Amino acid sequence: MKLKFSVLNDTFTKKLPADKELKNFTRQVSDACFSWVKPKLTADPSLIIISDDLLKTLDIDDADSSSFLKIVTGNGLIENSKPYAMCYGGHQFGNWAGQLGDGRAINLGQIENNKKSWTLQLKGSGMTPYSRRADGLAVLRSSVREFLCSEAMHNLGIATTRALSLSLTGDQVLRDVLYNGNQAYEPGAVVCRVAPSFIRFGSFEMLSARKELDNLKNLTDYTIANYYSHLVKPSKETYSQFFNEVCIKTADMIINWQRVGFVHGVMNTDNLSIIGQTIDYGPYGWIENFDEDWTPNTTDAQNKRYRFGNQASIALWNLNKLANALFPLIEEATPLEKSLNGFKDYFIKNHTLMLYAKLGISNEENFDDSFMNELFELLTQAEIDMTIFYRNLTKFDIKNTEIFYLEIQKTSYLNEIHLEKYKAAWIVWLNKYADKLKYENTNTEDRIAAMNLVNPKYVLRNYMAQLAIEAAEKEDYKLIHELYSLLKKPYSEQVDNEKWFTKRPNWALNKVGCSQLSCSS
Repeated sequence: MKLKFSVLNDTFTKKLPADKELKNFTRQVSDACFSWVKPKLTADPSLIIISDDLLKTLDIDDADSSSFLKIVTGNGLIENSKPYAMCYGGHQFGNWAGQLGDGRAINLGQIENNKKSWTLQLKGSGMTPYSRRADGLAVLRSSVREFLCSEAMHNLGIATTRALSLSLTGDQVLRDVLYNGNQAYEPGAVVCRVAPSFIRFGSFEMLSARKELDNLKNLTDYTIANYYSHLVKPSKETYSQFFNEVCIKTADMIINWQRVGFVHGVMNTDNLSIIGQTIDYGPYGWIENFDEDWTPNTTDAQNKRYRFGNQASIALWNLNKLANALFPLIEEATPLEKSLNGFKDYFIKNHTLMLYAKLGISNEENFDDSFMNELFELLTQAEIDMTIFYRNLTKFDIKNTEIFYLEIQKTSYLNEIHLEKYKAAWIVWLNKYADKLKYENTNTEDRIAAMNLVNPKYVLRNYMAQLAIEAAEKEDYKLIHELYSLLKKPYSEQVDNEKWFTKRPNWALNKVGCSQLSCSS
């Protein structure tokens, strides 16, 4: 079957070793980076939504065709496509989990457009050798969240995998939403994901743990040649440079997460991309009332390993594990330690610049740790909505500082009586803020324009996604389309969409899917 796009050069499967076992059953796969496997045919596939933006990027003009539907649901293949699932391992919640792999994702192959290469992957398309005790399928609720968040993050300017389409399979899938023994059938769905690469930290960890050092070298050489091609030919020095660049890309990604209040929720090493893209949208969420200890993941509720304020530390922990995996190729700890220390320095510097940019402050002489710490303490104590607070700072008037307290009242999740105890401290901070803006001595319009480029007005709050899911489960997909359109322009004023620029409603505070999410999908 032909489409305008075709598999032109599937380098991953050509350059790296394949699993010699061709039968599809769960097992340990050694001496291979992937296994050949075909998607499961679905009962009655139908499209819910397509990313028109990504269609243009990939130069696909026949998305209305039956062939396109078959391809993005696993019921047909692009000409020359030979699907596969990737083998990798990982540390989950701080513990080595051994082999993991693409348990419910199947790669269709690489397509090329405008001298760029993209891998197409179906998430929820059936069992693979890496499915362990699972069925390899996905349900509608998690797939809606994956599609909307992938595209929302892209439009926020954050490095991410993309979502080309969201489709129903026509099958029913048995799931236990909160892992509490209450199983139920849910609509099955498939997301067609797109990225330059789906290689993860865990891809290197698996080969190193098994002491498959030739394969480790081959994978590293392949990754450098295709995604870090500005580096010179393979050598110990090149591998060190490669690791250093992964550290920087990862730091940039985390800084952007912190900038918009995004919490990944499950930062295992198998969920970190080697090219610094946000990958695997499971129990994610956005900070609403500012709380650095908040995590959206029910599995992480007790230890809060992956909480908002700990994401940089976890990224560094994961990079340590990647450094250990790459050590056999470098055989020196010093350059790896230098890069890890460099991550800390780079992150602190650029995270600080980001935080002050959100306040409209760019002069480093104006930076003040105590000033910023006071703000975080007030945001936390007064339960201030992070997104609305920063966006509304453009209304701040340095000539009339106290009037902004009215905006703080509107932004808090506390009632007026409980908030009142923090009023005096807020007034003090607002006066300090006014002094800092005076010291900046910048044009007000320029400052506001710059702040609006880093402080989004619209993010995919969990309650918004949940509303779309509940409507979709009743076969009403209008809200999915509405939110997709809204989140195309997260930094823009959208007069017709002001209803989405609001605090989390009370009903969503403890509702499953809004405040509590599991890895079940």
